[in-house]
Amino acid sequence: MKIIIENTMEQYETLFALQENEERENYFRYSMMKPFEQMWKMIGVPLKAKEENGYDVMMATQMLGFSCIHDGKTGQLALQKLKEMDALKVAGDTLEHCVAISEEHGLRIKEDTIRFGVYLANHEKLQSQNGYTGFGGIPGYVIAMMDPNDYNIPRFPSLIAHEFHHNLRFSYFDWDHGDITLGEYIVIEGLADSFATSLYGEQHLGPWVTAIDSEDLEYSMAVIGEALHEKGFGVVSAYMFGDEHAKKEGYPPAGLSAGAGYAVGYQVLQSFMKRTGTTIWEATLLGADEIIKGCGIFNKNDMLGN
Repeated sequence: MKIIIENTMEQYETLFALQENEERENYFRYSMMKPFEQMWKMIGVPLKAKEENGYDVMMATQMLGFSCIHDGKTGQLALQKLKEMDALKVAGDTLEHCVAISEEHGLRIKEDTIRFGVYLANHEKLQSQNGYTGFGGIPGYVIAMMDPNDYNIPRFPSLIAHEFHHNLRFSYFDWDHGDITLGEYIVIEGLADSFATSLYGEQHLGPWVTAIDSEDLEYSMAVIGEALHEKGFGVVSAYMFGDEHAKKEGYPPAGLSAGAGYAVGYQVLQSFMKRTGTTIWEATLLGADEIIKGCGIFNKNDMLGN
């Protein structure tokens, strides 16, 4: 499998050297995002909207947590940290490791190439995630957003592994954005975090799993256990990301803390693998309903459809 690491360090240097806002936007659209154009198309995002101020890659990246390309001073400071941590080499080594160990266990991404890019993150928007996140929902593409700090720098490989696993899972299962159930979503994220910890250790789990204390986790399990059949990305996002996110995005809040769905999903997978003796490699190929029924967490609320 071919791994392509975009040289975003050089790209950002070129971007910040441009003085006009329009020049920066055009460079971001048509040079930095162009290699990911197919990925954006698959999730309905054009590089440039037909109408002024319409939904396109500029708006989508802001929503995902990319930093503002016009804030050069802050961006250059963060860029220097990415260089100091040797982010491109770390990313390449991590993806090579993920590909090799997956193939050893008979699992492959359905594309011949993985294209990776690491981009500067909006720390304020990603405050609850300690300044880093990623996207790996389209096989063949992995992106990470980082505002490098002492917390997230050592967790960078684990983040990449998490997003890589989404590539792996969606090479065997389809992702239906409009019809996904909460049960399916928590399994997707629980698998990704369990895969990452199998490679890089539980100490490198992200705050979307670790920020919830035991009492809150028990409550979250109860709430989510009653809603496993809920469908649609907007609806289930309220359970996955918590009330603060739901209110910002206009979804009805579910009474949950930030990252509740991720924390529950991780516990579901850990419980399932422990109870059944299933490996992360075997679990990757199992349906969400089988994992939820076998995890022993939800009792009578262990059905995805009822």
